[in-house]
Parts: sequence; structure tokens; C-alpha cells
Amino acid sequence: MTAQIWYENDADLSVFDGKTVAVIGYGSQGHAHALNLRDSGVKVVVGLRPTSKSVAFAKEQGLEVKSVADATKEADVVMILAPDQYQAQIYRDDIEPNLKEGAALAFAHGFNIHYGYIKPSADHPVFMVAPKGPGHIVRREYAAGRGVPVVVAVEQDPRGDGWGITLAYAKALGALRAGAIKTTFKEETETDLFGEQDVLMGGINHLCEMGFEVLTAAGYQPEIAYFEVFHELKMLVDLMNEGGLNKARWSCSDTAQYGDFTSTVIDEHTRERMQYQLGRIQDGAFAKEFMEDQAKGAPKFKELQEEFSRPQLETVGPKLRAMFSWNKGEAADADEKESFTGKIARAQTQE
Repeated sequence: MTAQIWYENDADLSVFDGKTVAVIGYGSQGHAHALNLRDSGVKVVVGLRPTSKSVAFAKEQGLEVKSVADATKEADVVMILAPDQYQAQIYRDDIEPNLKEGAALAFAHGFNIHYGYIKPSADHPVFMVAPKGPGHIVRREYAAGRGVPVVVAVEQDPRGDGWGITLAYAKALGALRAGAIKTTFKEETETDLFGEQDVLMGGINHLCEMGFEVLTAAGYQPEIAYFEVFHELKMLVDLMNEGGLNKARWSCSDTAQYGDFTSTVIDEHTRERMQYQLGRIQDGAFAKEFMEDQAKGAPKFKELQEEFSRPQLETVGPKLRAMFSWNKGEAADADEKESFTGKIARAQTQE
């Protein structure tokens, strides 16, 4: 089945005439949504805890900032961009009691709706606009006249105008310059978690770490090991981005291709473990484990962060990355990100 994709001409920003959008949270995604919508002519108010360090950052950008409760009271659309683990409490304490009749609720990830941690009453439209990129890229691409693709979904549509609101929001975000793919809260949540756990964070990260450890344990220099399992990965991913797996393979030597085809590291056992992880995502076991740990103060999460800090990698990596001229621009981008979005990300807890 071919996915349905919408572009600029498929949405009407006049949907927001006389309307206010409250953006709850001012972290990576929050700042991008608020600024892009504001610059598209939408009236935006940012909802934060009065004690949040992000209040100052948002005000510096010329945005109106109010408490979550007060921002919700005046909003026709409330976009909740706080971290997943805090959304349910924020909704229960500050949003639900102050939500205008018929106001729409919006999300950039389906987690809390799909797993039932947030259950809006049936009279509220519920939709999702989920950028397929981090917030600083969403903002940067918008400012450059481009956009980051999004996936969009409507969970509740009591008035029949849910898709109009959704696409107008995506257009104001700049996303329809690239395209919006129709999905569902269920599909977005489960595929997003699977991608993170089994291919990206839980796949590539562990594969690189283990490759580095195997090489250094065998007596190879850490610098050489880092080049082989980390540095060259970027080149391969860039080729995939340009032309898919075929271009990535064709651009490498015959020796590399033959090793790719005959490798037994990723095999049917890996598929079985992926299917097991997907099952835990589908039946809610992963979400339950994560949310219960967070409710206790995240002891397991913090323990795992410490366990996987990999101090040797973080000693070798910066030294080698500094050798490449093309990283200089990226380093500057990282410094810029740290000066704004990096700081607000650290301050976003329970925003």
C-alpha cells in the first residue's frame, strides 16, 4: 500500500486565524515548534513551570511565556512537547483542568496516547505532527527555507476538522515543504520505539561499542579501532542517505562487499531478538517497565547510563574527530546548539 503524503498546497494556514497554539515545553522540539509557528504567523504562547530555566530562553526569543495552566486556558491547540515520562502528570495537573471546550490536543510522539497514560475526553480533537529529526534541525531547516519531513495522525476527530488542523500545523512548522506522511498513533509509536531499540540506539550503538571492545581486547590500538568501527560509519550512512543500501555497497571495495554478504554477525538469531523486542513494544511491556522506573526516580535508567558511559571511547573519540576538517563546521553547529538548545534541554525536566 502506498503511503499518503501531503505537501504545501494541501494545507491552509487560515485555520489558525484568531486561534492560539500553546506549546508546552521548550526543549529540543519545543523551541523549534514555537519559533517556526510564530514565524509562520501563528499566535503562540509557551507553557512552562515558572521556575524553569527555559523561561528566560523563550523570552529572549521574543515569545510569550505563561504557566502551563494559563497557557492552556487561552489555547485552541495545545501541543505537548515535554518528555514522555512527564506528560501524563502535566496533563492531569495543569492541562486537563484548564482545557477549553473543544480545544485540540497535539503530540510529536504517540507514546502517551497509544499506551493510555493520557486519555482525553471524546470532545477534544487529538492529533500528531512528529518531525523525523531533532528540534535544532527542524528550526535550522525552516530558517533556510526548507523543512524536515513529518509523520501525521489523527486519533480523535469529533468535529471532522482534525485533518485540517493537523496539516495546517505541519505547514506552519515548515514540514510540508518536505512532506507529511499519514500514519496512526499506534504505528508511529511502535515503529519509532522499535527503530530506537533495535536498529539505531540499541543496534548501531551496541554494534560499534562491541566492535571497539573486540578489537582493543585483541591488542589493536584504540585509535585504529575507533577509525574502523566509528569514523567510517558516518561515511557509510551518508552514502545510504544519498542512494540507499545499493549505493553504500557499490561505493565500497569488492572485498568489503564480499565481507558484507558473508558476515554472520547479524543473522536469524538477531531477527528473533528483534521480534521479541517488537513484541514487548506492542504489548506495552517496554512502556510499563520504563514508566514504572521513571516513577521511582529512574534508578535503573541512571544505573544503565553509568554502565554504558564507555569512558575509553569518549577519550579516544574527541581526539580523532578533531583531525577532520569537515568536523569543524559540525563542531561549530554543536557549540551553537549547546548555547541554546543544549541548555534548554538540560532545563526541560517536567516542562
